[in-house]
Amino acid sequence: MGKIAAETLARGDGWSIKDVVCTAGPGDRPYEERHDAVSIAVVLEGSFQYRSERGSDVLSPGSLLLGGQGRRFECSHEHGVGDRCVAFHYAPEFFERAGAAPAFAIQRVPPLAALAPWVVDAGLAIHAPERAPLEEMAHGLAGAVLEVLETTDGISRAPAADERRISAALRYVEANLGEALPLNLLAATARMSEFHFVRVFRKVTGVTPHQYILRARLREAAIRLRTSGEPVLQTALEVGFQDLSNFHHAFRAEFGFSPRAYRRSTA
Repeated sequence: MGKIAAETLARGDGWSIKDVVCTAGPGDRPYEERHDAVSIAVVLEGSFQYRSERGSDVLSPGSLLLGGQGRRFECSHEHGVGDRCVAFHYAPEFFERAGAAPAFAIQRVPPLAALAPWVVDAGLAIHAPERAPLEEMAHGLAGAVLEVLETTDGISRAPAADERRISAALRYVEANLGEALPLNLLAATARMSEFHFVRVFRKVTGVTPHQYILRARLREAAIRLRTSGEPVLQTALEVGFQDLSNFHHAFRAEFGFSPRAYRRSTA
C-alpha cells in the first residue's frame, strides 16, 4: 500500500516548505483530502491525477499544483507508481500582506519558461539544500506564480483515456531523458498517431512535446551545473543534447545565462 512521507525543509512567517514523497500506485484507491493551507506544489518526479470540484488534471515534472485552503481534492496514480514534490504552504495572511488574494483561479500550471528557474531551485532544495535559498524561494515563487496567472488562461482538459496515454509517454520521457525521444516513438508509447499525439499532449500538459522535453532537459542540466563539477559538454550530452551549440543557445534562452555563466553565478 502506497504512503505519503513529508519532511519539513524550512519554515518562516506564514510559510513552510516540505519535501513530499508519495509511493502510491495503480492498486491504491484514492481518498478525499483537504488542503490545510494555500499551497504551491512543484512536481519534480513522477506524475499523478488531481481531481477537485474544478475538474481533473494530470500533474507531471515541471508543472505546479495550486491548492486553496480548505479545498477538497483527491490524488490518484492510475498510470504509474509514485511522485515527488516540493510543496510550499502559505497562511492566507502571507498573501494579504502582499496585497494579493489568497486564492488561485486555476489548479495546474504547465511547465513554463517563466517558472523554470523556480522549478530548478525546488530541485536544489532536495539535491543540494545547502545551496537552495529557501526563504527567498518561498516569497519569490509565490510572486512569480501570481504574475504568471495574470496572463494565463485556464487549460482545456482531455478525456481520461487520453490522460492515461499521455501519462505513459510522460513517464517514458522521465525515464529516458538522456536518450533520443523522436515524436514517432513517443506517439507509439501513447498508442496514438503523431498528429493526434501532438494535439492531445498539449491539451493534457499545457505545452507541446518539444517544449516539455526541452525544458525537462534544461532543468536537469541546470541542477547538474549547480551540484557537480562535470564539464559542460558532458552535462549537455548526458541530458540529451547532441550539439553543444544548441545546448548553449537553449540554455541561455531559458535561464538568461550561458551554462558557464550560470554555474559561476550560483557558485
